[in-house]
Amino acid sequence: MITVNEKEHVFHLHNGRMSYLFYVMDSGQLGHLYFGKELRSDGSYLHMVEKAHRPMTTYITEGDLYTSYEHLRQEYPTYGTSDYRYPALEVQGTDGSALCKLEYQGYEIIPGKKPLPGLPATYVEDPAEAETLEIRMRDPWRGLEAVLSYTIFRDCDAIARSVRFVNKGEKTLFLDRAMSLSLDFPDADYESVQLSGSWARARSIVTRPLPPGVPAVSSMRGNSSHQHNPFLALKRKHTTEHSGDAYGFSLVYSGNFLAQAEVDNYNVLRVMLGINPFGFRWKLAPGGEFVTPEAVMVWSNQGLNGMSWQFHALYKNRLARGYWRDRERPVLINNWEATMFDYVEDDLVRFAQKAQECGIELFVLDDGWFGARNNDRAGLGDWKPNPAKLPNGIKGLAQRIEGLGMKFGLWFEPEMVNRDSDLFRAHPDYIIQTPGRTPSHGRNQFVLDFSRPQVVDEIYNQMYALLSTAKISYIKWDMNRSISECYSASLPADQQGEVFHRYILGVYDLHERLIRAFPELLIESCSSGGGRFDAGMLYYAPQGWTSDDSDAIERLKIQYGTSLVYPISSMGAHVSACPNSQVGRNTPIETRGNVAMTGAFGYELDLNKLSEEELKAVKQQVVFYKQNRKLLVQGAFYRLLSPFEGNFAAWEVAEHDGSRALVTVTRILSEINGPYRRLPLLGLDPDRKYHIYSKYLSYEAYGDELMQFGLMLEDQASGQVIEGSGGSGSCEDFRSLVYEVVGM
Repeated sequence: MITVNEKEHVFHLHNGRMSYLFYVMDSGQLGHLYFGKELRSDGSYLHMVEKAHRPMTTYITEGDLYTSYEHLRQEYPTYGTSDYRYPALEVQGTDGSALCKLEYQGYEIIPGKKPLPGLPATYVEDPAEAETLEIRMRDPWRGLEAVLSYTIFRDCDAIARSVRFVNKGEKTLFLDRAMSLSLDFPDADYESVQLSGSWARARSIVTRPLPPGVPAVSSMRGNSSHQHNPFLALKRKHTTEHSGDAYGFSLVYSGNFLAQAEVDNYNVLRVMLGINPFGFRWKLAPGGEFVTPEAVMVWSNQGLNGMSWQFHALYKNRLARGYWRDRERPVLINNWEATMFDYVEDDLVRFAQKAQECGIELFVLDDGWFGARNNDRAGLGDWKPNPAKLPNGIKGLAQRIEGLGMKFGLWFEPEMVNRDSDLFRAHPDYIIQTPGRTPSHGRNQFVLDFSRPQVVDEIYNQMYALLSTAKISYIKWDMNRSISECYSASLPADQQGEVFHRYILGVYDLHERLIRAFPELLIESCSSGGGRFDAGMLYYAPQGWTSDDSDAIERLKIQYGTSLVYPISSMGAHVSACPNSQVGRNTPIETRGNVAMTGAFGYELDLNKLSEEELKAVKQQVVFYKQNRKLLVQGAFYRLLSPFEGNFAAWEVAEHDGSRALVTVTRILSEINGPYRRLPLLGLDPDRKYHIYSKYLSYEAYGDELMQFGLMLEDQASGQVIEGSGGSGSCEDFRSLVYEVVGM
């Protein structure tokens, strides 16, 4: 999959569908040539290099008025040697100079893919699945070596990139910017697509044209954030969900990030992705190393949905890992929205008993079970059960839940502490705070300094004590505030720029240690409902709580946007009570169930408070989900109608062989006397006959009809209640149906 033209020094990564080409310039730096649909592996491509004499340009060599880094497409640019755009690398020496020039030294092709030490990354199980190209660069004056790593996958149109820096000189260096990926496109005639929002409305799809300048999304919060996701896509203006070129860039990292697209005065586009340079400075002593997080870039000529397929396939199968990667996830119920902090053990058992009667498999005890935790002002950091609530401890409660035939799960917020806690009283220096400054709080809590190994050890030991003595099958890992006053008492002044990154490494380390100690433990990343819903966490937690907003209609946008990058198997999605506690909306329980089923399914309410009719609906939902969860976890996901663009949302999950599909259609607001509607499907066998049925509809059609003419959506009333219509004449708002399409 990697071809090297030794004569022209051109490197060609290709897998039968996609090509990526770059070359070594005469000056020793790397130049970019092409990224897109596969080109011939035996072609000559140096003529793609474009040079011209430009006024007000700084040139590399005296007498040469054509060669300038400012106007050459580069592979990993540095600043200060004729390129005035943002660089991928900034390094400063003890002399104060920030000039750096990396020169090519050699390459190596490696079967398979190496892990990244201490960092999440994609992987392979068979070396034949991928090939890795390592390019060794060096600044001879600085003594800085940079090893650029490119992995191309056989079965996925994706390339994973990272960079390893080694100080082979005799003087200390400081990395001020070390991006994971830089890519220069020959033109900027694209629209950018980002996932942005806030708490309870994260990952909305935002599309905009690329003007001259530097559009960017980022986080400086210490976590990847609700506000922006570490992802950026580019699409041509004519590209749709299912046709046209689309490029996606995703960072496998959970901390501060920067994703930017710089358009220069000649309409050349430079995309960069990596750790946010703001607040970052890494001290590289002689012999020291630094490895950037992994960035994944994908290409598709089948639109944004095709781009998503590449991410889904790679992240579902070669980023998520371990015991739960390929297993069907249990249907769970969480007590938080039902009880908040107000419960005792017998209440929880009654809560779980009703869930077990409905076929639910996992009971999750949320916040409030530990320390002096009766509100959000105390207890964090003291991971020991509260005997007033749980007289038999977590072990006793877990035994009672297991005795019902259910699994038991537990909520933690390992990275946080309250002032009113034994941990804080014993170790007030364990929090992140700047000396002489008053630390800010969020939700009455402070951030533990996970850049310090002894702090991580303290929390690990507490969690291990519980997990090793009680039967706990699942943990919900929450994180309810970002980092402020970033400073670590354990680091000297010239290493304070490392705290943000070292913190995330500590978070990863705690996850890794728990997974190794308890390999069958299912971890769900919560982070205040999506504040760290990123590819980095997917490596440790195969599912994440998608949003604290559990309203089904709000979730249409949240889950639709999330699916741009992340597989639906990773999205925690629950049926909550009505009126909804976030927005006060009343939504039919069928709609709540239909929307939540396209994810890791569960409930967030007290089943004892439901009517008999609602309980019947819950039991039917649980049975239906269990019958179909293998398809929902492993099938191909298609976005059909966007809730960002109209009154309907629709998506489809189909078997890869086209034998079967589930289609979810939700009408947000009722309409009066609306038109007939048909929904073209995807991923079916055109020559196969299918049986289509929903709650009110049943007919047969061939795949070609369903994909060309479309699935006929039933709504006989079109906004008018018709007596005797048997339900199909419903004119209610927030109406959803699931259509089963089964090959005959």
